[in-house]
Amino acid sequence: MDQPNKADESKQETNPSGEPKSALSVNPGVSHAPAISPYIQEQRKSLSKKETTAESLAEGILAGNRTSLSKAITLVESNLEAHNDKAQAILELVMPKVGNSIRIGITGVPGVGKSTFIESFGSFILEQNRKLAVLAIDPSSQRTKGSILGDKTRMEVLSKSENAFIRPSPSSGSLGGVARKTRESMYLCEAAGFDTIIIETVGVGQSETQVHSMVDFFLLLMLAGAGDELQGIKRGIMEMADLIAINKADGPNEAYATRARAEYESALHLFPAPESKWTPRATTCSGLGGKGIDEIWKLIQDYITTTKTNGYYAKNREDQTKTWFEESLREAVLDQFFAKEGKKEAILRSETKLMSGKSTLLREIKSLLGN
Repeated sequence: MDQPNKADESKQETNPSGEPKSALSVNPGVSHAPAISPYIQEQRKSLSKKETTAESLAEGILAGNRTSLSKAITLVESNLEAHNDKAQAILELVMPKVGNSIRIGITGVPGVGKSTFIESFGSFILEQNRKLAVLAIDPSSQRTKGSILGDKTRMEVLSKSENAFIRPSPSSGSLGGVARKTRESMYLCEAAGFDTIIIETVGVGQSETQVHSMVDFFLLLMLAGAGDELQGIKRGIMEMADLIAINKADGPNEAYATRARAEYESALHLFPAPESKWTPRATTCSGLGGKGIDEIWKLIQDYITTTKTNGYYAKNREDQTKTWFEESLREAVLDQFFAKEGKKEAILRSETKLMSGKSTLLREIKSLLGN
């Protein structure tokens, strides 16, 4: 058996203590980098210590400060009364600068590629020297009310642009595909100088109609080859769309998308003419490849020009403000009703009577309302 070479032994590597390394030894590795940059950590500490009044936040928003905008949206979305009061004070200060943007609502069935489309469409908008804000509504858990809020991760290009602002928000059980305070968040973004606002809805199908009452242009994304094209999504939302875009129209799917476009365009002619006097269209696009994106932007520009010329654009915004007021009033009345002393106990008594069959629904409702 060969004897170990002494020259080789002398060259054997040693660890810092001078002892030779063995195959079983654990070499000191590189220390783990912090999950958050120390610079950002210091910024967070300084921001958390800094007292931010409604006036200072409003001033920051009007100056285009993203930190101020993010803080204000967080206050708007909060359920704490103190935060809501502060948020309303901020809104009052910035409202004179609100309204100077194109508001676009984008919805579609889950899996249609909304985030990929918005990434491509938003990048095109930025090339037009515009500033873009994306308010992305994520579905919330019915159990925990939490959500993943992953839209920023999926819109990598937009999230790095200094002229784009992406704000994911949980729907928190709100119906209609948007969050309860989406409209207020949109106003804050407009005040911060963003001239194009995209609201991406949850994407749950026919209930995605509330967004229509807060945007200028309503874009419905659809898929081809997913079943009966005209049953893929029902009339309630189709007749609200100003444009239907068949997404993922690339590769082998392009022929299916072209056929689906013709079918949807034929179906749109069956609906009553919209008040806007705009003829809804159907087109094809590819969020991944960028195909048809420029055509969609051109159609949006044509729509804005048409509706501003015939007066519908201004009237629609006035009607939307009235709708917002009525919805907010209903919410305030409900909150006030449930906050009254003894109402929770009275509701429990009424529920007991109903479940035991000792009373009727209408009788108990009138009793709770004091009629």
